[in-house]
Amino acid sequence: MSVWLPSAPCTPGACVEPAARGRAALWGVLRLAALTALVLAGITLLPFGRRVPAGAVRRWARVIVRAAGVRVRITGAPAPTGGVLLVANHISWLDIPLLAAVRPARMVAKTEIRQWPVAGALAARAGVLFIERDRLRTLPGTVAHIAGLLRSGTAVGVFPEGSTWCGRAQGTFRRAAFQAALDAGVPVQPVRIRYRLAGGPASTAPAFVGEDSLLASLWRVATARGLVAEVDVRDPIAPGTHPDRRSLARAAQPAPTPESGWTHAVLAS
Repeated sequence: MSVWLPSAPCTPGACVEPAARGRAALWGVLRLAALTALVLAGITLLPFGRRVPAGAVRRWARVIVRAAGVRVRITGAPAPTGGVLLVANHISWLDIPLLAAVRPARMVAKTEIRQWPVAGALAARAGVLFIERDRLRTLPGTVAHIAGLLRSGTAVGVFPEGSTWCGRAQGTFRRAAFQAALDAGVPVQPVRIRYRLAGGPASTAPAFVGEDSLLASLWRVATARGLVAEVDVRDPIAPGTHPDRRSLARAAQPAPTPESGWTHAVLAS
């Protein structure tokens, strides 16, 4: 395994609940249609960039998730203003609008996403920061670029596990992005994301893992019933409270909770 290429053992066949059938399929079609309309509406706002109020972006992000048939519950501390590094565990493509619902941010993503049909072009136009995970020599420049954005007052969103997990297991936070926060002297805002059935146990239906296709994941979410996304915004970690990126990453890592069934998988870092 490459030092810079973490991967999760989660696979669609082993970890992910199958898509619903029957009458749920009609709901799935309607939800995907609504989701498409909302994404197209969002595309029209891309040229306006930062002129779109942050509050409007947060509401749009919540509506995107709701259109997919997932209720949203956000609890905890509000994200600080100014430069901040938002970090969260990574389960699904839904995590991206959920993080935007906490605070709109420039997202960091693997460069492979740039090649995705439609979604890649949209991500590039939205200002996503693409990183080449298999080229370690580019890492210092990436960290310096993120630190510069943070110093300028920009919020940057990162999923430090480096890979998606099913939600019943989680990876270890990688440290590189935390160096950018240390260099910029900005707070780190930890966010924990969980998916469950309404009034029930954790659900892996939203997981986008392994060789899963985006279309298959979209359909699985759209046909699921009673999905709830729980977003726990923890207190921000103030700059200067941790001496190095290792301890800062450890402090930001969400602890496993018995009720969610999470377990840790330690990866090289």
